[in-house]
Amino acid sequence: MTTEFPDVPALSGWEEPLRFEGEVRDLEIIGEVPAEIDGAFFRVAPDPVYPNRTGTDIFFNGDGNVGAFRIKDGNVDFRQRYVQTDRFLAERKAGRSLFGAYRNPFTDDPSVAGLSRSTANTNVVVHNGTLWALKEDSLPIAMDPETLETKGFSDFGGKMRSRTFTAHPKIDPHTGEMICFGYAAKGEALPDIAYYVISASGEVTHEAWFEAPYASMIHDMAITDNYVVFPVMPLGSSIERMKRGGMHFQWEPEWPVYYGVIPRRGNGEDVRWFRAPNAFPGHTLSAHEKDGRILLDISLTLGNVFPWFPPASGDVTDPATLPTRFARVALDLRSTTKEAETFELLDIIAEFPHIDDRFVGTDYRHGFFAGMDLSVPLRLDRVRNKPFNLVFNSLVHGDAHTGKVKYWTPGETDTVQEPVFVPRSANAAEGEGFVMLLVNRLAEGRSDLVILDSTDIEGGPLAVAKLPMRMKFGLHGNWADASTFTGVTTDVQPRRV
Repeated sequence: MTTEFPDVPALSGWEEPLRFEGEVRDLEIIGEVPAEIDGAFFRVAPDPVYPNRTGTDIFFNGDGNVGAFRIKDGNVDFRQRYVQTDRFLAERKAGRSLFGAYRNPFTDDPSVAGLSRSTANTNVVVHNGTLWALKEDSLPIAMDPETLETKGFSDFGGKMRSRTFTAHPKIDPHTGEMICFGYAAKGEALPDIAYYVISASGEVTHEAWFEAPYASMIHDMAITDNYVVFPVMPLGSSIERMKRGGMHFQWEPEWPVYYGVIPRRGNGEDVRWFRAPNAFPGHTLSAHEKDGRILLDISLTLGNVFPWFPPASGDVTDPATLPTRFARVALDLRSTTKEAETFELLDIIAEFPHIDDRFVGTDYRHGFFAGMDLSVPLRLDRVRNKPFNLVFNSLVHGDAHTGKVKYWTPGETDTVQEPVFVPRSANAAEGEGFVMLLVNRLAEGRSDLVILDSTDIEGGPLAVAKLPMRMKFGLHGNWADASTFTGVTTDVQPRRV
């Protein structure tokens, strides 16, 4: 018998565990789904199956529950399944929680010592016909993109020596290569980084090892035609702290941010590090090269956005009061100062960016975000299932060339999740297509999948696919055209670790 979940904010209201697997065929549609759309919107959310054995928990520590909206011929089907991680299977067999605090193996039940702790709950990406479920403390897990069946962990035929894999790999739109890395690649709280290039057919074609300036979280990355950039954030890791039962990460307000730059086919000795003032570098839009510099577009917050990882001393700042903006960081490859320059790119309060993936690594123009339109009230006093965190009331379109910003806000009691971009066709102009995202109908206790014209988000939805249930806030997701996974047969050589 499953005991009651703890009464903590991260698992209450809208974020109360769903613990649901199943499917809903032929979702009710308001409007008309564009006939050009043929593919799937994959997303994943932390959704704990059992109450944590420590008696408390944080939002990030739930089992990965993958949802897929398959769209074809104007129809939308929905399917959701848990990733069958080693952790999930062990706890399902025991009928209780065996793993403890977030990324702290010293709080686990002794029976699972050495077993992978991966929850596979942070991102899902299609590459080489496979859906990869990602959590940055472990190897990637292969899933069938059509059935969501779990195949297992993969080290790409033994050629990936890293113990970890990023939640934000980048797919080169020209070569089909997956550019990726793992931090803490030799073990928890170590500064080692392993950088990889994986071919379009799933073969590891390049590997490089080097060390970051300090051991910490490196959540995202960016690529250009010739380089890869790693933003190192001051969320420090400590084995000693974990052994004392403390958090894996701790905010370090005195540490600088570092941006590591390596040539696409470079080795460890080729890495250059650029310093910047203390901040929280979040998700990247993209990067490109111009006049001997790398221009990296990224969200920057002047403080810690995660209250779960407090500083060693001092008060915890309310994340809602922290200024977050999308910035352009200039890394001058000709300079000897190794100092990064930062400029404002878009005057928006937003996160979870997506661009037209066909223009990754270029001087793109169009970005789409979950954000806040401060001119529109958000009436949380009128809803029962209040959101715990990551509260955004609008879809935002930002023009990186002009700085112009547009908003679409669904309603005073609605919030939005991460948007994804869908090109109208393979040859459409940049940013010409559709944006889709989940809208949380807080007053109704359920969610909708909303599709808008990317060139006119202010015009409102083209179609709304109604779900009969609420969808927990997903960490990340991506769109995949049907041609990239339908009927594609691959051998990913999965294994258990």
